[in-house]
Amino acid sequence: MYVTPPVSAQHAATISATGSLAQQLSDAFLTVRHETERRAAPLSPEDQLIQSMADASPAKWHRAHVTWFWEQFLLGEHQLGYKVFHPDYAYLFNSYYVSAGPRHARAQRGHLTRPSADEVTAYRRHVDDAVVKFFSEASEDKLASLVPLLEVGMNHEQQHQELMYTDILHAFAQNPIPPAYDADWRMPATTRDGDAWTTLTEGIHTIGHTSDSFHFDNEKPAHRALVGPVKLQRNLVTNREWRDFMDDGGYDKATLWLMDGFAAAAREEWQAPGHWRKIDGEWQIMTLGGLQTIDTDAPVCHISYYEADAFARWSGKHLPTEMEWEVAARANSLNDAYGIVWQWTRSSYAPYPGYRAIEGALGEYNGKFMVNQYVLRGSSLATPQGHSRVTYRNFFYPYHRWQFTGLRLADYGN
Repeated sequence: MYVTPPVSAQHAATISATGSLAQQLSDAFLTVRHETERRAAPLSPEDQLIQSMADASPAKWHRAHVTWFWEQFLLGEHQLGYKVFHPDYAYLFNSYYVSAGPRHARAQRGHLTRPSADEVTAYRRHVDDAVVKFFSEASEDKLASLVPLLEVGMNHEQQHQELMYTDILHAFAQNPIPPAYDADWRMPATTRDGDAWTTLTEGIHTIGHTSDSFHFDNEKPAHRALVGPVKLQRNLVTNREWRDFMDDGGYDKATLWLMDGFAAAAREEWQAPGHWRKIDGEWQIMTLGGLQTIDTDAPVCHISYYEADAFARWSGKHLPTEMEWEVAARANSLNDAYGIVWQWTRSSYAPYPGYRAIEGALGEYNGKFMVNQYVLRGSSLATPQGHSRVTYRNFFYPYHRWQFTGLRLADYGN
């Protein structure tokens, strides 16, 4: 299992400084493509087909969709005379790019018994060969002009690599005989040192991505924001602390919850975080290593925004804003900011001042989702190595909890 490195580490898909540009691009491309296949390798063809809910996708579909992305946006638009691998695959494996054409319904991806997992493998190999061939034949100027698109493609595939873990874990959690993706998997070690709280004094700070290194469009424009005074919890909230919330009836106290959250908890019968099961009076959790006893010192995981917000109220505290999180993370004041769980903030997912989506179909990548969702910061144990950075804005609906999501608290002293 990969653990995301600190933000100063080199991005896994960043183009290296040695060799021809064609070779650099080929190496970076194949590194990302091989990681997708590494994550898929333990899965049987049956595992790769299952879709356990509308928000998740089959592993086979993830593998094919990221391949369609390269075929659609690189080969189809920039390789003269390229012929698609199969005329139906654009319909089957487009996700939400309306500008790119019609697509199969998201909730029905698990119905796609064809193409088989082996046929998807053949599709991936065909596109991989075509992309590497394109790199070797295109001019240096042409390749240089395509670097922004290529970086989006590699980072897009890394996002789906994370979803492959979260989606198969959700599927395995529905199995009455809980399987393990990797029997040797264990939760990454955490850090708990320093003062319990880190203080941010009042000040004006630059928020957002400021350099020319890779970033998604939702991380810009960089802008100035007033942050503080506030204290942020240095450590992530643990299972032990969450058990105290549960034992105090936290899931049943309407006064702790947003109305929509309390309705969701009642409707879904939430009495514990996602993937928790009570067996013979003992709480256990479904993990990538199978069913395991709850580690009370480990960070709580698989919680929704609604649950995080209710826990903060129960604690007499708040969730931090994404700006507060970014300022504290830039100062290296947060333990386990990366590589364990994404951390909910109380910031709605909205455009930064002056934001404009990029032109064309790729403009649908982030901008059209900027409503009714909340921002998470950091990265998780499922995030591919090198994919995190301090300005990264993840976002999910407030009821979502199948991701590796946790929290830390904020204290405004009132």
